[in-house]
Amino acid sequence: MSTQIFQASTLYGTATLAAALDSGCFRPAGRRILLVCNNAATPETTPGLDEMPGFEKLRDRFDDVISYNETIFPFHPGGWAPRVDDLPLWERFLRHEWQLGDEDVELAVESIQVNPSLALAQIFTGAPVTVYADGLMSYGPTRNKIDPLVGTRVDRVLHLDLVPGLEPLLLTEFAVPGEIVPTPAFTKVLAELAPLGDGLPAVEEPALLLGQYLSALEILTPEQEEALHVRMLKGAVALGHTRVVFKPHPSAPARFTRSLEQEAERLGAELTVLDTPVLAEVLYQRMRPALVVGCFSTALLTASALYGLPVARVGTELLLERLTPYENSNRVPVTLVDALLPELGDRAAVTAQRPGMDVAALGALVRAVGFAMQPKILPGLRPEAEGWLAGNLDQRTLRYFKRKRLTSLALPGGVPAQLAFIPRNATVRRMARKARGLRRSVRR
Repeated sequence: MSTQIFQASTLYGTATLAAALDSGCFRPAGRRILLVCNNAATPETTPGLDEMPGFEKLRDRFDDVISYNETIFPFHPGGWAPRVDDLPLWERFLRHEWQLGDEDVELAVESIQVNPSLALAQIFTGAPVTVYADGLMSYGPTRNKIDPLVGTRVDRVLHLDLVPGLEPLLLTEFAVPGEIVPTPAFTKVLAELAPLGDGLPAVEEPALLLGQYLSALEILTPEQEEALHVRMLKGAVALGHTRVVFKPHPSAPARFTRSLEQEAERLGAELTVLDTPVLAEVLYQRMRPALVVGCFSTALLTASALYGLPVARVGTELLLERLTPYENSNRVPVTLVDALLPELGDRAAVTAQRPGMDVAALGALVRAVGFAMQPKILPGLRPEAEGWLAGNLDQRTLRYFKRKRLTSLALPGGVPAQLAFIPRNATVRRMARKARGLRRSVRR
């Protein structure tokens, strides 16, 4: 029988794989290997997922746990890829190190468009590949153009049903179908992890604030991110929540919490800052938050879709403006949260948990954004994108696009083609400056 290799870098992703295995999404195999990848900037000082609380509850789904970092040391998993000429040598080496012999190999990997997933798919030439998605990015287009020798070997995209009724765009250029990991199986796996949170504070039905450390991605400045957290706190308190729990990103600096603590004291709110790395879903089960607040974290959608908890977003409009380049893979997750979830400052919408769009309208929006992001990868979406933009682009929906991008793609909403040369024409700009100067002189 074949050997199945499951590549994972997060506990959340491992829980997704465990739920898929429990649901029979993978056929029987002679051996199952969990290949742990630590993608932190300095993996030597950052615990891997197999060292996190709760991992032992997931361990029994796999026959072996192997560290990819140790196998390719001193290379970094996210920055290393084998040369094409060395692929046969690397396959021979990995088969020896992992005791694979001549057995057939099946791969289940995370983001196929980047390393280490791409490197594994290239090394094990001919191995069938399952891509599993543990977040909102699966609803967006493939980030980079993938070699057909890899893309045509992907047989499916396993994903959680975070937006019921919405189909993933990921790898649709290869006609790869999506397959849902059953929600009951996933929540059951997460329930196994919940009792391990014995070190968690006993706070019932708080407002839970989710930090993401966006400044590390250079999307926001540290000052802007601190201000975003303070906005979350102020908004939650304004809605009447006096008990607030802040779950910071594990890599975020401690000073992010100090400004929150000062603001909580000023507002008279009881703030608890978690210092234990734990999945947000464990908190959902232990604390049953009265409200979950975040920017565009996947955990917002798991709270809403999987646990039925009230949610609110904050800062998405700023993020849509700041994301660069336009094809940034975070754009679709931000778009989904902005379009679906109520804004924290809208009391009526938060109270009613009123969705911003129905699924049909949301799907059309996502496909239009997806085409604008990756027109060369998804050229077949142009007619639909043109039709949607022609009929739906207004002041509200324009936030999901850029005029410059629409213009460069000759899409509705861009600058008319006959005028597109003006911003780039030095003579026209010089004449405009002279006209403004003459106008000021006349006024004097």
